[in-house]
Amino acid sequence: MSLAQFNLPDVGEGLTEAEIVSWKVAPGDKVSVNQVICEIETAKSIVELPCPFSGVVEELLAKEGDTVEVGKPIISVQSDGNILVAGPITTSIPIIPESSSTHQAVADVAASVASDENKPNLVGYGSSAHGGTRRKRAAGINSPAVVPASTSSMPIVSPVVPSSVAAAASSTDVIAKPPIRKLAKDLNVDLSKVSATGLAGEITREDVVNAASQASVFRNLTTPAQKTEREERIPVKGVRKAIATAMVQSAFTAPHVSIFVDVDATRTMEYVKRLKASTDFAGVKVTPLLLMAKAMMWAVRRNPTVNSTWTDKEIIVHNYVNFGVAAATPRGLIVPNIKDADRMSLFELAQAIEELAATAREGKTTPEQMKDGTITITNIGVFGVDTGTPILNPGQVAIVALGSIRPKPWVVNNEIVIRQVTTIGATFDHRVVDGDVASRFVQDVASVIEEPALLLD
Repeated sequence: MSLAQFNLPDVGEGLTEAEIVSWKVAPGDKVSVNQVICEIETAKSIVELPCPFSGVVEELLAKEGDTVEVGKPIISVQSDGNILVAGPITTSIPIIPESSSTHQAVADVAASVASDENKPNLVGYGSSAHGGTRRKRAAGINSPAVVPASTSSMPIVSPVVPSSVAAAASSTDVIAKPPIRKLAKDLNVDLSKVSATGLAGEITREDVVNAASQASVFRNLTTPAQKTEREERIPVKGVRKAIATAMVQSAFTAPHVSIFVDVDATRTMEYVKRLKASTDFAGVKVTPLLLMAKAMMWAVRRNPTVNSTWTDKEIIVHNYVNFGVAAATPRGLIVPNIKDADRMSLFELAQAIEELAATAREGKTTPEQMKDGTITITNIGVFGVDTGTPILNPGQVAIVALGSIRPKPWVVNNEIVIRQVTTIGATFDHRVVDGDVASRFVQDVASVIEEPALLLD
């Protein structure tokens, strides 16, 4: 047997700390390689951590709610001999009998892990081949060491990530990856009653969403009972802390100006209906947001300065669109973006938006998806809101709010008729975007929503 400690890994570029949200195991529990042992919250999302070795849980070294620095141990396991560790993730302390040759024991461990150097990685930790992209750590903070039970000094062994293993299922009757299980939990879906359509018999995200029918992660349709506590104190950390910092920075560094326009979206709704019925768009979700995204990119091409970044020395106008979509998740608001969205077809953009939204709901948005956005949309209409004055995403000079689309009286040829009407709101950084450019941009967006045929231009 050997005592193995699992250190908190850097699951994203430059991560320095994370909060332990929940433990999935307890002391005395048996764990297997790649079994999810806990959930952590970074400044961007919720991440499930799989165990890199098997055995029996000895001790939980951090409590739920604790904030732990990267490189600090969070759990210790009495390993059953299957010690599979990754250099930047774990520290393993084998208990070597006194009669054994210390140097031979070290050589055996090194040889066993070296045999796996060309094999795939643990699920959730990326590729060791890309380790160079990580930030530099302080010397010795996370280096795995192999030492005997005695006080004899031992050389440091740098093992490699082991061979691939399938994500451990929590029951023998259901095959579903951890993100799918979390989504099912959020949607209150019983996985044992879901028909799997995956190629290997696994339950897919689409299976869960379909089974959920009218359930929603973001709406609580029941009124909770009156709380007995007079006050509730919520620690400011994780995603909420990151949101607060970004919004304060934006609000007090960029002079915001907002403008609005009412739009007849009847033709857009008709176009959405036709796309949904088209076999060319089978398998993807088509919504007014898709047409709005295309409208914004068409308007950006005609008014390029709205797709810029302000610095104290220059204005950087981007000739590409990394399209940000504000996503409300159970853990807070995040704004991942679709890289080079302006070069995508309508179908490709629909796929990208659907994938982005699903990843955000599951708490699996990566740091790469969160950086380098150039312009953003927030779809507040899904909550029944007509419009708003959104705050700029830091580093960007424009954000557009799409309001709800609903039947309203509208004047057509001097007659009042019922049309599908929405309100588009937009906020700009007035250091970069003048009033005339802002007005033309919003009007261009409105023109496409009124007549989607303009996208053929």
